[in-house]
Amino acid sequence: MKKILKVSVIAIFAVIFAGTIYLLYKKSKADPVVYDTTSPEITNIIKKTVATGSVMPRKEIEIKPVVSGIIETIFVEPGEYVRKGDIIAKVKIIPDMVNLNNAESRLNKAKINLENAKRNYDRQKQLFDENVIAQNDFDTFEAAYLNAMEEVEAAENNLQLIREGQTRKSGGETNTLIRSTIEGMVLAVPVEVGNAVIESNTFNNGTTIATVADMGEMIFKGNIDETEVGKIREEMKLILTIGAIEGQTFDATLEHISPKGVEENGAIQFEIRAAVSLKDTVFIRAGYSANADIVLARRDSVLAIPESLLQFDNDSAFVEVETGPQQFKKQPVQVGLSDGINIEIVQGLSKGDKLKINKGAMR
Repeated sequence: MKKILKVSVIAIFAVIFAGTIYLLYKKSKADPVVYDTTSPEITNIIKKTVATGSVMPRKEIEIKPVVSGIIETIFVEPGEYVRKGDIIAKVKIIPDMVNLNNAESRLNKAKINLENAKRNYDRQKQLFDENVIAQNDFDTFEAAYLNAMEEVEAAENNLQLIREGQTRKSGGETNTLIRSTIEGMVLAVPVEVGNAVIESNTFNNGTTIATVADMGEMIFKGNIDETEVGKIREEMKLILTIGAIEGQTFDATLEHISPKGVEENGAIQFEIRAAVSLKDTVFIRAGYSANADIVLARRDSVLAIPESLLQFDNDSAFVEVETGPQQFKKQPVQVGLSDGINIEIVQGLSKGDKLKINKGAMR
């Protein structure tokens, strides 16, 4: 009985030992590596740099008053189209009390002088009609009378101009009516009825009544880093992507590169401007943020592969081409333009070749 138990224990340990050896062997045996493959494709390679900025009208004008006062009426709202000369708003003049007092005093003095000149004129006219005085003496009093009448009219016009901003002789023209100086769309009206406004003069820019812009001619204004500015030139083509307009791109032509850079966040930025080609079906609002892809070089319909598949040996580039199931050989290639993702293959591959994809190469 003891002998049978001893044999059973030994048999159990033998089975456990054999099973352990088998499991360790199976675990140590590595699975064969299977590489995926891909083929070259015909595509377009575009090498570009990106500039950030915004789209705005080329011609944007701030309408300012030529007289100070209070906004009495506003005739337009943002979004409306106006022609040159259309009335934007009307200003009620609040006259300066010193100027008003001087103008009233001037008018009173002019009337007094007119009355005195008229009395002298009437007396001298009667004497002249009776041939008591000569023509030359009478002309002096007549001229004084006419000058006095002209001074009264001038004083009345001056007083009316201070009070109302216009005179009787001006007809329909008045400084109190603020008119648009260009044809375009009203972008903003930053004032309201009752607001005080200041005239535009040598010492003050004046209060902006409205902003009017020609929305039919837009430009892209942005900044480009100093490391890229040397690669661009005027007349280059840009592709604009506007964040607020999905699924649409716009063509633009670079027309200005600033000769002087400005430091922003520790980097030197150069301002650029480009004329935007508008589409009839899309309305671009002023101030939209946009990114401009500046095309530095382009190859259309060329054979290309992912740049991550390239391997290098000294100055030579090569890829691994499949010659049989999971069998590869090194194939030297001549490369061309790269956009950072795909690279042009000038020589060394054909469209039907299968290329080895190393683990992680396509990520």
